[in-house]
Amino acid sequence: MGSGKEQIFAGIPAAPGVSFGKVHIHIENDLYIPHYLVDKGDDEEEIKRFELALLKTRHEILEIRNQVADRLGEEEAQIFDAHLLILEDPALIDETVKEVHSSLRNVEYSFHKISQKYIEAFQCINDEFIRERLNDIKDVSRRILYNLAGEKLKTLESIDSEQIIVAHDFSPSDAAVIPTEFLQGFITEAGSRTSHVVIMAKAASVPAVVGVHDLLNELKNGDDIIVDGYEGVIIIHPSEDTLFRYGETKKQHDTEELGFLKVADKPAITTDGIHVEIMANIEGNNEIPGVLETGSDGIGLYRTEYLFLKSGGFPSEEVQFKAYKEVVEALSDSLTILRTYDLGGDKVLLRKDLVGREDNPYLGCRAIRFSLLYPEVFKDQLRAMLRASAFGNLKIMFPMISSLEELQEANQLLEEVKNELSKKKIKFNESIEVGIMIEIPSAVAICDILAKHCDFFSVGTNDLMQYMFAVDRGNDRVAHLYQPGNPGFLRVLRQIVDSSNAANQPVSICGELAGDLEFVPLLIGLGMKTLSVPPNFVPSIKYLVRQLSLEESEALTAEVMALHDAEPIIEKLKAFYDSKH
Repeated sequence: MGSGKEQIFAGIPAAPGVSFGKVHIHIENDLYIPHYLVDKGDDEEEIKRFELALLKTRHEILEIRNQVADRLGEEEAQIFDAHLLILEDPALIDETVKEVHSSLRNVEYSFHKISQKYIEAFQCINDEFIRERLNDIKDVSRRILYNLAGEKLKTLESIDSEQIIVAHDFSPSDAAVIPTEFLQGFITEAGSRTSHVVIMAKAASVPAVVGVHDLLNELKNGDDIIVDGYEGVIIIHPSEDTLFRYGETKKQHDTEELGFLKVADKPAITTDGIHVEIMANIEGNNEIPGVLETGSDGIGLYRTEYLFLKSGGFPSEEVQFKAYKEVVEALSDSLTILRTYDLGGDKVLLRKDLVGREDNPYLGCRAIRFSLLYPEVFKDQLRAMLRASAFGNLKIMFPMISSLEELQEANQLLEEVKNELSKKKIKFNESIEVGIMIEIPSAVAICDILAKHCDFFSVGTNDLMQYMFAVDRGNDRVAHLYQPGNPGFLRVLRQIVDSSNAANQPVSICGELAGDLEFVPLLIGLGMKTLSVPPNFVPSIKYLVRQLSLEESEALTAEVMALHDAEPIIEKLKAFYDSKH
């Protein structure tokens, strides 16, 4: 225990867990960027130096990617596929070459000038996903500049004892090289729940808290610290009483985890006999074992855009077909819902040729709009999905529907593909069901109309809240406004359920809220009978559902819906959950 006075800081809980340990402060070194003129004719030598630096950087990133794949898994390693794409981005490379030739300035200065132009442009976009892609560009640019200077980056790979790493922010490669056997937790002053360091923390099963303002001013290396990834609390110089209390908290959570695993293979049935389907959200076929091991009832959301992100371009129909066929066969009779590409926004950051520059990509050509803009690409995907439907229990889902016209156009393209396959006598499920994501307020308002043109709804709470509240949930200055306990948002959920029931339309929820244990009783009380969550969340939610009755969940919901402020709503939900757990 440290000798200083106990201090408590609040941040954003990002990865669950509790750790006590010693602080290791990570500060990036500033790199001097030389600036000088080169003689005409020597500019080609500058370009050669640039090409060598790019090759060396590519080698380093590939090495980091392979290390992460071996230690944490392929999904986490895919973070660095985006870094490799940056190295091949013609805009960044070609503009640097042109700058060297036209200005006759050294390549370090020219590259830094061009990369900063892109960084500054993206800094104007207040979107959490864009911010993470911005961090990717910064990380790669920094590595290229160090290689041009012939200097070695300061990294965290030399850590040789258990420590909690604290920084203003982490680049992906900073987090990737930390020996996981010595990593006890992450804390950042900046960042959001979707930052790369959070992905790494979850994969390494260590707690993470982000958005802890001004923390570094109060710390020095070696200080004692507690990181509480459940509540988003940081405690410097904890007292003996605090250490004891958090020790008991950790024991309690460890015991709970064992209890959760015991019900993984049992159905989620309430005490009064209501079956709640607990399905899994996945991003790729590498997650199939987790779906099967955790007892998921199926896949409620398969994010097909991972195939695009993995290859850096549109995968062929055949590549998609093989991937979709593999997953439906692995799930056997259990349902798999394939969501068509949710591209746009951050996910075409490195392919500006597809939609051009957008000031606000999340209000631009995204998801179904993107697919309808490229009908042949969309039809390739639909053909692959339909062909895979001949091999298992498969449904198709369209994302980001905002109007009836979009849904009708998507349905029309699906019918065209069905007719093409029928003429070629290629087998598919002719009665395949098609659903839509409800994640835009305009779709909520016309649920009754949309229900006549599709077979099911799935509520994407992440985007629905963000669009409804006009809040960037990754901006920690306004993140408190991104509040699922807001009565307005709860009324919207009720409206969706009521509209679905009136149309006899199945409705599920696949956003982050479905995995929040304190909200699960409320969702069930509202009438949600299918929840889709990350695979590792399935056992804990099953465990909770088996402690609930529909009657008490509906009574809780009635009490909550009568309240007018988010704070008492959250308190009531927490008290109810605590009584069950």
